[in-house]
Parts: sequence; structure tokens; C-alpha cells
Amino acid sequence: MEKERIIPASELIINEDGSVFHIHLKPEQLRDNIIFVGDPGRVDMVASYFDTIEFEVSSREFHTIGGSYKGKPVMVISHGIGPDNIEIVMTELDALANVDFKTRKVKDEHRTLNIIRIGTSGSLQEDLHIGDFVIADKGTGFDGILNFYAHRDKVCDLEFERLFCEHTGWDKTWAAPYTVDADRELVERIGRNDMRRGFTIAAVGFYAPQGRMVRLKLKDPNLNEKIESFRYEGRPITNFEMESACLQGLAKLMGHRAMTVCCIIAERRANNANTDYKPKVRHLVETVLDRM
Repeated sequence: MEKERIIPASELIINEDGSVFHIHLKPEQLRDNIIFVGDPGRVDMVASYFDTIEFEVSSREFHTIGGSYKGKPVMVISHGIGPDNIEIVMTELDALANVDFKTRKVKDEHRTLNIIRIGTSGSLQEDLHIGDFVIADKGTGFDGILNFYAHRDKVCDLEFERLFCEHTGWDKTWAAPYTVDADRELVERIGRNDMRRGFTIAAVGFYAPQGRMVRLKLKDPNLNEKIESFRYEGRPITNFEMESACLQGLAKLMGHRAMTVCCIIAERRANNANTDYKPKVRHLVETVLDRM
């Protein structure tokens, strides 16, 4: 980034109280260790494990609580549903870390954030069951957001993308998929033998982009079968969710560390789903906090 550029007020909106536009956090509230969750209501559950709570901020779907866990400063923030929300939260957190709000210039010294998204997901393979935990070793985004950023090829697995598009006969009217690895250091820290390391599809929607049909027909009714049969270096695509690729891609471009780990709550091939998944998600939260 150009350090001497003055970022216009229309491109980085700062509220009158000195907080960043959407998530309403101030630079002094930022923590280096951050838990992402989709549901604003899940923020309170995560924060219930904190030793101390130092602040709480809510704005739209963005709910944040900052404090400490076992003496380590930490915060949890909800991002809502979808990759577009991830772009907002990631851009504003990075601005809090690396932009001087007074001069509107990029700081000389880069600050790196550690971000772990805890989510829910649907499995695409028969050996993944409800209650299993899956790390998005690679996240493949169907949303196209990363394609709007310069240097996306430097952080993406281009061979995976090429082979995936060939195998699925990817429709050229859809956004070009992009594939980004999770941060290796975080994966080694969080992942143990109780978590599967998988390849995750981050869909751009919940229904048709994940092969669900309610009333409207699907353009490619066989897309899920193609995804399930795809192999890269002998490994299959394991699960669907909606945010891992955008999170991991933007983090790499911005110089942060990020990963996603999900609890399986639906078995797409067996047509099973579990709406009583909160105890499993709570266990996943406890596990991530202890290893973070």
C-alpha cells in the first residue's frame, strides 16, 4: 500500500465519535486475537468464557465484546451472513490496526491480527457427520469479491482453481472461483486430531449456490455432484459454508493470519440436518479459546 496516500473520507468513513463506520469500533478497542462468529447472539456465548469484559459495542449485525481470556486480550465480533459482510468487517478491522485515523495515512509499522472464524456448515462427504469439526484448509469462494482486488493471484491456489473449473464445467456467467489457504501457523495451533482439515466451498448464497431448490429451478442441477466428485492432490471438497474464502483471502492480502473452523450441522448427501447444534458449537468455542 502507498503509505503517503491520504485516504479520502468517502473511502474510509469515520464516525463523529472516532469509530469506524459500520462496526463502530475505535482504534484503542482493537485486540490482536479475534474470534469471528456469524450470529450476533453467539457473541454473548463466546464472551461468557472471558475473564474480564472491557467493552461492548453493537451496530446493525455487528456485535463486539472485548476483554481477556486466561489473561490474554481477546475480542469476539459477529459478521452476519455472507462474504460481503466479511469484506466490511475485515477492511474496517485492518483500518483500525494499520491506518492513522488523524492523518488518514497508512501507518509505518504494520500490525498483524489473528482471526479465527467459528461457524456452522454442511458436509459434502459421507465420512463427515453432524457434530464433526472441519478446518477450511483451503477456502474456495463463489462470490468473486477477491477478484476485485489487485494481486489476488499471489495469494490464491491457481492450479486448484483451474482444475476445479474444468471438472465442474464452471459457467462463465458466474463469478470466477478463487481458492485461498488458511494461515498455516493458526491451523497448526488450533487443529488437532479432533478436527478434520478439509477443502471448503464458501458459497455466495444459502439456497441455489449450495444446490438447494425450493421453488426456483437450479441452472446446473448436477453442480453439487461435480463438487463432491472433485479431487485435488487426492483430497475431496468436504463442506459448504459462506465466508471462509473471503476471510482468508483478504487476510493474506492485508498481512493478517486467519482461518475458519466449522461444526457440521447438516449432511447434504444423506439429507440430514440438526437444528439442536448449540452444545456442539459451545464445545468448539471452548476448544478454540483454549488453543488460541
